[in-house]
Amino acid sequence: MDKTLQAQKAALLKKLHYGPKILVLANAWDAISARMVEEIGFPAVATTSAGVAATLGYPDGQRVSRDEMLEVVARVARAVRVPVTADMEAGYGTTPAEMAGTAQALIAAGAVGLNLEDVTGDDEASQVDVALQMEKIRAIREASAAAGVPLVVNARTDVYLLPIGPAETRFERTVERLRAYAKAGADCVFAPALKDAGTIEKLAKAVGAPLNILLMPGAPSLNELEKLGVARASIGSGLMRATLGTARKVAKAMFERRDDWSLFAEAVPYAELNRLLGRG
Repeated sequence: MDKTLQAQKAALLKKLHYGPKILVLANAWDAISARMVEEIGFPAVATTSAGVAATLGYPDGQRVSRDEMLEVVARVARAVRVPVTADMEAGYGTTPAEMAGTAQALIAAGAVGLNLEDVTGDDEASQVDVALQMEKIRAIREASAAAGVPLVVNARTDVYLLPIGPAETRFERTVERLRAYAKAGADCVFAPALKDAGTIEKLAKAVGAPLNILLMPGAPSLNELEKLGVARASIGSGLMRATLGTARKVAKAMFERRDDWSLFAEAVPYAELNRLLGRG
């Protein structure tokens, strides 16, 4: 991709975090899901690490290799014209130098933004020290700026998601981490698993950067999130899992020899698939 065009897409993605409307991202996991999201009218495409990992035969959580993840990101970026931000888990490395390498490889794949998590494993013992996470964010910022495409960094903490530490201090620890990540250069900060409207509103006011909230059952609606001051809302692996749910219904009907053609009522026509992927 032309670096000038890529830099323009990065600038557009960053601008989308500042309203006036909330930035809504329906996370894709391959080229065709990305094209469908773009065709609907979303101004940007985000990938889901869990969705990509699942299609490649891995469970989520740093099991897929950086190269395999980047290959899918590159396919997505080639398939769409809108900006692409990639879920790069914890960056596929443990040092600032490795983060710089990830940033350079991500730009080469055609993306203009990334999610960066602060845990590298399945439990709270894997949470990265705040100072080191700040160094990693700075390394991504510096490497991508030097490459001519300032990546839009969405820095995530999993204090609520895992969860990590005592419940009574989670809010304060989340604020501390997200403020630090913003200070290090993150353009947006992310606290998945938050559902309480009051807590979300307090967090949006406290972090000092655009806030990303994960869309999930029990969480406020998009309109409510917008009123609470949330800048960005994404669905993570939700869209992919909903798709798998439909596939399971159809497969189960086949197994039970039920000719339930109503299950195909909203199936994407074959010709449309070819049209979506075959444009010049």
